[in-house]
Amino acid sequence: MDEFTLPQSLAGISDFLLAFGTSLLLLLVFKWVYPLVTPHKEWQLVREERNTAAAIAFTGAILGFSIALSGAAAFSGSFLDFLVWATIALVAQIVAYAIVWLMIPGLSKRLVEREISAGVLAGGTAVAVGLLNAACMSY
Repeated sequence: MDEFTLPQSLAGISDFLLAFGTSLLLLLVFKWVYPLVTPHKEWQLVREERNTAAAIAFTGAILGFSIALSGAAAFSGSFLDFLVWATIALVAQIVAYAIVWLMIPGLSKRLVEREISAGVLAGGTAVAVGLLNAACMSY
């Protein structure tokens, strides 16, 4: 068994910092882009109106994106590959919203009206799509 040395352990720190820093930046980008494609204003509903249904839906989208982003980080062969799959993860979350939008007529209105069941379904679907997305990146 090899002896532990700190320099050997930290040899990949620059790659880690690049991937982690980029992931945090991409998460911020997602939190900015996603509300632009939904008819309601997530940030206003959550921060100003303290709307639990909107918070559940938006948190699910953030978790779904983060799960897929973790798959991109784990399975990508290069930094550019990671960025491509991160973009696919963002698009997949928009598709997840569209799926729920088709399943629940008036989804945006229902979230604005604080309907928890709509928020749970939207958030849960976003997480499910993120899990599937991350798993499918392993091929």
